[in-house]
Amino acid sequence: MGNLKQTLFEGRWLRLVRIGTWESCERTHGQGMAVIVIAVTPADDVLFVEQYRVPLGARTIEMPAGLVGDDRAEDSLVEAARRELIEETGWSPGRVDVLLTGPTSAGMSNERIAFVRARDLVRVGAGGGVDDENIVVHAIPRAQVPQWLMQKQAEGYELDLKLWAGLWMIERNPDGSAVG
Repeated sequence: MGNLKQTLFEGRWLRLVRIGTWESCERTHGQGMAVIVIAVTPADDVLFVEQYRVPLGARTIEMPAGLVGDDRAEDSLVEAARRELIEETGWSPGRVDVLLTGPTSAGMSNERIAFVRARDLVRVGAGGGVDDENIVVHAIPRAQVPQWLMQKQAEGYELDLKLWAGLWMIERNPDGSAVG
């Protein structure tokens, strides 16, 4: 007999569960999957988004990202990545490659994230997100990104640690081979 799952609390977006003695959270909508979009403009600027994150009580610097199946059950990783990149940054990808999927915080949540690389970008709008996201778009020359990120951290911004994996995958595939 396995451990039974007990729902401790269920809100609009998250569910807190206990399995045996382990407590964790689950998303209550979408597919339990998010995408993080690695995007470099034709001018060799890396795209980042800045926004206030309530759980941290701080502004963050992240790569564009969003939930798969948030608004539409038939959503795919590629469709979600394309939609989120346009909504958040105003750039549309000509091509989206799914690189790698895995858990975001395996000890706390069942959420998984997919790293995707957006290529052949074309500017189609201003970005800034939807509803009340209030996203600030940053296009930073690739050579200046590490210094810029450290400056933002020194200014008090929270940096999503997945940024460094995303930066590595600008030029490399997950297996270490060069991007062709």
